[in-house]
Amino acid sequence: MVQPETVSSPALVGRERESAELARALSGGPALVLVEGEAGVGKSRLVQECLAGPAGRRRHAVVATCPPFRESLTLGPVVDALRSARTAVAGRRLSPLAGALRPLFPEWAGDLPPAPEPLTDPGASRHRMFRALAELVDRSGVELLVLEDVHWADDATLEFLLFLLSDRPVRDIGVVLTYRPDDVPAGSLLRRLTSRSRAGLAQVRITLGLLDVAATAGLVSSMLGGEPVSEAFAAFLHDRTDGLPLAVEESVRLLSQRDDVIRRDGEWVRRSLAELSVPPTVRDSVLERVQRLGADARRVLDAAAVLAEPAGDDVLATTAGLSGPRARAALIEAARSGLLGEDPRGRPVFRHVLVGRAVYDAIAGVERRRLHEDAGRALERLRPPPLMQLTRHFRTAGDVPRWARYAERAADAAVASDDHTTAVAVLEPLVTAGGLAAPELARLATKLASAASARRESVDAVHARVIAVLREVLDGAGLAPSSQAELRIPLGRLLLQSGEFEAGRAELERAVPELAHQPAEAAVAMTLLGYPLPGPRPAAEYRGWLERAERAAAGLPSDLDRLSLTADRAAALLVLGEPDGWEVVTRLPRDMPTTEGRCQLARGHANVGYAALLWGRDATARRHLDRALELAESARFARLTATVQELMVLADWLSGRWHGLAERAAALAADDDVEPNAKQGALLVTALLGVVTDRQGAERELRGLLERVRPDSVAAIPLIPAAVLARRELAAGRPDAALELTDAATTTVRTSGTWVWAAELAPVRVQALLASGRRDTAAAFVAAFQRGLDGRDAPAPAAALESCRAALAAADGDHLGAAQLAAAAAARWSSLPRRYEELLAHETGAGHLIAAGRTDDGVALLARTHRRLAQLGARSDSDRVARTLELHGAVAPGAVPARRGRRGYGDELSPRELEVVRLVVTGRTNREIARAVSRSPKTVAAQLNSAMRKLGVTSRTALAVLAVEAGLVGADTER
Repeated sequence: MVQPETVSSPALVGRERESAELARALSGGPALVLVEGEAGVGKSRLVQECLAGPAGRRRHAVVATCPPFRESLTLGPVVDALRSARTAVAGRRLSPLAGALRPLFPEWAGDLPPAPEPLTDPGASRHRMFRALAELVDRSGVELLVLEDVHWADDATLEFLLFLLSDRPVRDIGVVLTYRPDDVPAGSLLRRLTSRSRAGLAQVRITLGLLDVAATAGLVSSMLGGEPVSEAFAAFLHDRTDGLPLAVEESVRLLSQRDDVIRRDGEWVRRSLAELSVPPTVRDSVLERVQRLGADARRVLDAAAVLAEPAGDDVLATTAGLSGPRARAALIEAARSGLLGEDPRGRPVFRHVLVGRAVYDAIAGVERRRLHEDAGRALERLRPPPLMQLTRHFRTAGDVPRWARYAERAADAAVASDDHTTAVAVLEPLVTAGGLAAPELARLATKLASAASARRESVDAVHARVIAVLREVLDGAGLAPSSQAELRIPLGRLLLQSGEFEAGRAELERAVPELAHQPAEAAVAMTLLGYPLPGPRPAAEYRGWLERAERAAAGLPSDLDRLSLTADRAAALLVLGEPDGWEVVTRLPRDMPTTEGRCQLARGHANVGYAALLWGRDATARRHLDRALELAESARFARLTATVQELMVLADWLSGRWHGLAERAAALAADDDVEPNAKQGALLVTALLGVVTDRQGAERELRGLLERVRPDSVAAIPLIPAAVLARRELAAGRPDAALELTDAATTTVRTSGTWVWAAELAPVRVQALLASGRRDTAAAFVAAFQRGLDGRDAPAPAAALESCRAALAAADGDHLGAAQLAAAAAARWSSLPRRYEELLAHETGAGHLIAAGRTDDGVALLARTHRRLAQLGARSDSDRVARTLELHGAVAPGAVPARRGRRGYGDELSPRELEVVRLVVTGRTNREIARAVSRSPKTVAAQLNSAMRKLGVTSRTALAVLAVEAGLVGADTER
């Protein structure tokens, strides 16, 4: 029997097909190769073998690994990869744009262009950084970028990869990514990257599975000199490891060290398959191997586990407390153990993260804290210092002064790269840990609050945690009043973002008195207080804050600050319905010289465009939205671009430009690049189009949207679904349900005086009040609506006001006057144009004409309205009008007439008879029912008598009882 003298590194076994596929993908041209599989399955080995082969040698490749920490330094893997491409940037002919790279490559500062002008807009700053990095990739001659363990990549790194592989790549670059699918966080940008492709980009996905028994035998054989392995041994290992290459390899090494592998009869076997079980996890095998090493080698492994990320020999030895020949011997022994390998830059690193994790978990707590302190002190000597690593080490060591120093610097670097989430993750534990002096606590808490309020993610648990932290800081003693005020502004913004409007306003109001020495901050707080949000506050209060903000901002020296506040003031005034907001709009410059200035100007035009839609100045709205889109696209302001597109989709719905709109709205709602809050308008339009085209489930979608929409979102969005749903409830004979749907929005409009919001809401609210027998309340509402529009050139609300007047006139029996007012409303809607509202006004006017005895005129108008509704695509509405025409003995244009009169329903109730029965159950008189359904009392009486005959009853009371018992007026079904 012969025992193995040495155990070699395993060959790449069982990956012939995957190797060939990878080589083909890297043979030339732009490519994205995704290598996925679980930990230890051999992803890195596959890539390394390919890079060492002909396909890899033909392309200039750079390789980096994403560290296994959520708080990795922004863009760290990409920066590491580019650092390894060359040692300097001299001679690369970089443009001035490359000056933006100075924070990432301080060691190259002497060769980089001067830093460009700082940007305050995170999106513009991030885009500039990405362009500069892409240029550096291009000028460095990089043809192949390999990033390992991308499931640990920071969001900025993934966003850069999306940018690099966009429709217009910098060069024909190949990108290889390895990752574990199961470890990709929910919502990670990696899923977006791996699920999208562009024309001309070869995208290959290679999934590595577990080895079968034969491949397991081949892997073991390659480690033992190439000699055969017994079937029993191979099956045993496969059974215990499931064919995971790392687990197989580690088990073989452990068995060899235990002298449990012998060569018998020309093949390798275990001494006894029953004597010693292979450890069930890699951790067990790793820890047993570690114990076989000398004390100094174990110290090196402990240091490597604490460092966690690749480090040079000197840092590793210093952390281990070794030096000189003793350190070199320990490093050699640790490397020879097979537990340590080398990264692409030759630095010692655990061969797999599971190995390092096993070693780290075995270190005692006291010893672990000491090692973290030693690791931090060793890393402090590097230039540039690895800020995120230093933050982690000194935090774990409990060294608060050093922790605070590096955490603040790391957070500043993250914010400079528009990675506010990382900044929050770095600062939050520091602020909550205690031990900071009051001035330092105030400064760091303010930075935490600002970073949290600037995050691009939707409102989530991070918002709630940071709010709680900031409240604790403010409740504690020691902060100066001015420091408290500076902290309350971002706290107030966070509360507003979270929908806690009153609490947010309270924080801002408390901050303002202490900000006399900081007019810019005071103006920001006052402008936020001046923007109308849901709550019982009058318009005068909002306007008062805006006037104070304007005075505070008058002396600001920065053109950018003045522009931002002017844009916010214009939007706030217009949303309030204040005409002088249009004068403020004229102060917006035509253009700005900087990217940040153009971003702010784009935001201003977008907000004005939205406000113009509320007013019904649709042509003005389109001009501002077009300009906003032009500016946002030129500045690569992706988030605002999506918002403007959302408003354009909403504008097309309002104007009746429905051709292809459903597809555009659905695409915008499904776009992963669009934030969830920016999708509300697209989702609304998708649901609205579904309702008017009778798409199954559309009404349910609309109700769900109304329930989910944040109260502080675009004002028109929650009002429109409420109005549309209320209109359907009213048509179904449920005015109380219509009133309930419109109650909250009506309260907001009345208390804040923002009557320009009520264009869609007001007519259905008035009709519901009248159908409920509340004529005086309806009249008071219309009078308040009219007063709210006095002195305001707001065409859409003005058209709605005519519809309200028409409803009042009909309730008073003046059907001819009601028809004239409805016609006036239709003309106003037509001039905007808002075709759908125009046609609904015509339908109502036709009903008034019929009720006034001018049946022929009313039927003719209905016929024209039916044709135009059908052309528009409003199927549910055109069908309703067709049924009305049928009731009056007319056939809708395009409909096939019945051979013998109108359609008969036998003993079943017709839809119109059922509608009347439902209204009878609510206790309404025939006249009240006639007003609700826009029919004459005679027609209603005839339908009621027919229903009573079919159901075999002789009184209204009996009819109501039978209808309820029979379920004829049960839960509403979608129509």
